[in-house]
Amino acid sequence: MPRHSFVAALLFCCGIAPVQAQQAEPVPVEVFPFELEDKSAGAGIVPPDDYDRRYLAEAAKVARDMFAETGRYTLVTNPADSATAPATEPLRHCGGCEAGIARSHGASLAVLGVVTRVNRTEHTMFIRVLDVHTGKPVAVGFTDLRMGANHAWPRTAKWLMKNRILK
Repeated sequence: MPRHSFVAALLFCCGIAPVQAQQAEPVPVEVFPFELEDKSAGAGIVPPDDYDRRYLAEAAKVARDMFAETGRYTLVTNPADSATAPATEPLRHCGGCEAGIARSHGASLAVLGVVTRVNRTEHTMFIRVLDVHTGKPVAVGFTDLRMGANHAWPRTAKWLMKNRILK
């Protein structure tokens, strides 16, 4: 008899029924659009293009999908008519204001991802998850330099989510 079956049988005979863990309610999380911080030499000459926007959106989608797939989180979306929609100024410069925005949308966690382009073939990525009530980080992930142009950003997001944020 396997050990866990023996322990369960012993507990049952002693009148101690194992307690089934109650599934906790999913935690509402808002994943904001990922942002690009271009530190490359061409940043002032070559503005972000459709490919950059596409791969930033795909990286954010990877994060949203991975949160949803765990079953521990439910996604909150920004209402289109919200007065607390993200400003045109990047959230990465607002000192954690995404926590207040996400709280006003009913989320408990706020997620911000930032890709820093070092040059056209190297980047870093930072993903931060804030508790919207305290403004404190509950998870932070950062990659060192990764080879790969903008098409690699979704893969970087997947790696960070798997190895740092959802670990």
